[in-house]
Amino acid sequence: MVLLKGLGPDGLRFFTNYESRKGRELVRIEGSVRRLPEEESDRYFQSRPRGSQIGALVSRQSSVIPDREYLRQKNAELEELYRDKAVPRPDYWGAYVVEPELVEFWQGQSNRLHDRIVFRRLRD
Repeated sequence: MVLLKGLGPDGLRFFTNYESRKGRELVRIEGSVRRLPEEESDRYFQSRPRGSQIGALVSRQSSVIPDREYLRQKNAELEELYRDKAVPRPDYWGAYVVEPELVEFWQGQSNRLHDRIVFRRLRD
């Protein structure tokens, strides 16, 4: 699941942890995927709530942690460290753009005769 943050002529834009599962195994959309420029990731990161910025530093998605207390402690440390400073965007977090060629939707039916709906980009 991703939070779609933009749709433009070049494709779908979303921001996530580059090392997370969704960052490595993108959704069922076929097409070209590329990272957006660092400056765009920086701008969006700085527009996020401070707690979300700290959370991106605290939690490297899909990484094993010792326990929940570790997260609480790390969060408190970073809140203190960046109390009077801008929170830096971690290198492993940023934006992608997907230039879709094919999008497939699954639509469940109560009789289990499910539908798959496929949209393909038409070329001139």
